[in-house]
Amino acid sequence: MKPRISLITLGVSDLARSRRFYVDGLGLPVRPESVDGEVVFVDLKGTWLALWRRGDLANDTGLPDDGAGFMRFSLAHNVASRAEVDALLDQAARVGGRVVKPAQDTFYGGYAGYFADPDGFLWEIAWNPGMPELAS
Repeated sequence: MKPRISLITLGVSDLARSRRFYVDGLGLPVRPESVDGEVVFVDLKGTWLALWRRGDLANDTGLPDDGAGFMRFSLAHNVASRAEVDALLDQAARVGGRVVKPAQDTFYGGYAGYFADPDGFLWEIAWNPGMPELAS
């Protein structure tokens, strides 16, 4: 695994309010890959901040939105291929992580899965052909 965090995704309760706070209030730049009303990507110069509805993020991880299994955020590591997604999830499982969602095709045309580290922090491992600069 290359030492890099591609995305920090926050599971927010009110997407419009969070967009106003981060973009309008703090002046952070919105990336063009954002999808109106669905997800806001903010450019943090080398890492992206993603704002996504809490329930949607919980649903994507496959964990219940109960405050115990789903912690309202995930770290993301984008890779250059589907095979790298599978290999990294396998590696995480071999060294004490727990795959919480096996890799599968995504709604955005990529391929991704999630693992939890030994403390339960969630990592998404993703191949996203629409965001190739995050995998470099």
